[in-house]
Amino acid sequence: MTKTILITGATAGFGRASARRFAQGGWLVIGTGRRAERLRELSDEIGDAFLPLEVDMRNRDEVESLAELSPPWGDIDVLLNNAGLAPPTTPLPDTDWERLDQVIETNVTGLVALTRALLPKLIERRGQIINLSSVAATYPYKGGAVYAGTKAFVRQFSLDLRCDLAGTGVRVTSVEPGMAETEFTIVRTGGDKNASDKLYAGMNPMTPEDHAELFWWLANLPPHLNINSIELMPVSQSWAGFTIDRKG
Repeated sequence: MTKTILITGATAGFGRASARRFAQGGWLVIGTGRRAERLRELSDEIGDAFLPLEVDMRNRDEVESLAELSPPWGDIDVLLNNAGLAPPTTPLPDTDWERLDQVIETNVTGLVALTRALLPKLIERRGQIINLSSVAATYPYKGGAVYAGTKAFVRQFSLDLRCDLAGTGVRVTSVEPGMAETEFTIVRTGGDKNASDKLYAGMNPMTPEDHAELFWWLANLPPHLNINSIELMPVSQSWAGFTIDRKG
């Protein structure tokens, strides 16, 4: 039986790589995103196994309409909540509110709305929810208050959702990546590609393909197993010490 996955944020990075991986594995793939041209390009590449849908995670009507898809596309087995935004890594007082609101609506409100809308189908099919959190949910850093806060929400939302879904057979996993080289990083550095490239100089960061393989593995585990949360980093990334403000 052919399975179906819905991937949000399929226009770049983890989402685009995952759409390719699942289609190669014989799945039907629904890919959503705001950039229609990118979705068309991916549809041309993948073919009939891919359904491109222009959806803004901040638009609740668009998000909830995904629960109304007809079979076979409506028979969703896995929801990959990958779409996310981040403000530049500037201190909270220096960050524009409109940008912060956009991040919260996408990373939190949109994710919850979509998950809630698809739960009846996922319960019916004993499906799976994979939520993209971040190591930022656990390890604080300067300029990360809002983004890290949204990812901490995603992590806790995933764990508590498992309690709500006990006995349904639905699996829920929080995936918490460290440094990965995608265009997402360019946004985090204020749109400065040189700054983004400098960030990864001399190290071997994770790639979108690394995460696509992880999502594929999670989706194909035996159905009686649940990975509650999984944190991954490149070998070249680890933890730093505490910051101390010393008065001379």
